[in-house]
Amino acid sequence: MKELTRMGEIHRKTGETEILVQVELDGTGSYQIDTPIPFLSHMLTLLSVHSLCNLKVIAQGDIDVDDHHTVEDIGICLGEAIKMALQEKKGINRYGEAVVPMDESLARVVMDLSGRPYMVYNVKIEREKVGDLASENVQEFFQALANTAGMNLHIDLLRGDNAHHIIEAIFKAFARALKMAVAIEPRVEGIWSSKGKL
Repeated sequence: MKELTRMGEIHRKTGETEILVQVELDGTGSYQIDTPIPFLSHMLTLLSVHSLCNLKVIAQGDIDVDDHHTVEDIGICLGEAIKMALQEKKGINRYGEAVVPMDESLARVVMDLSGRPYMVYNVKIEREKVGDLASENVQEFFQALANTAGMNLHIDLLRGDNAHHIIEAIFKAFARALKMAVAIEPRVEGIWSSKGKL
């Protein structure tokens, strides 16, 4: 008997943004990304490809003000969709980690899908913007995602100079860590915790 596909879909509409996010955890890395921030769209594409999650993100927002609301709300929706797709979290690895290079940059991401949101973000980016994406909003994206997914998330830039390379390394490392954390360990029948629940 085929298991149910682990999927999540969130539609969020506010006075500032309208976001649709669909996530399929057991995918092939296929994607449909349409946001008004091209560099963020590129990063979300990388997230899908390197996590092997199928990802659909359709977003509109008040970028005539700035990109903050759109970036943060996409993070909120993605976190909620991941949480929905994880269901009861039975059998998942729960922990994930990855260290990924991008030319001179090296980023490390470690996560625990514990249900307890917390983020440590040790990243310094000298350049204010990459394309239409404010560099400071990379942190806002992952903070929103961690909060709504219930994820303990540590992001460390080990080295790096080029802002594009730094952000790309972070998104790829996050994707690879997510792939590990959501994977099913067949020897675990319930929740992988000594308490029996998360």
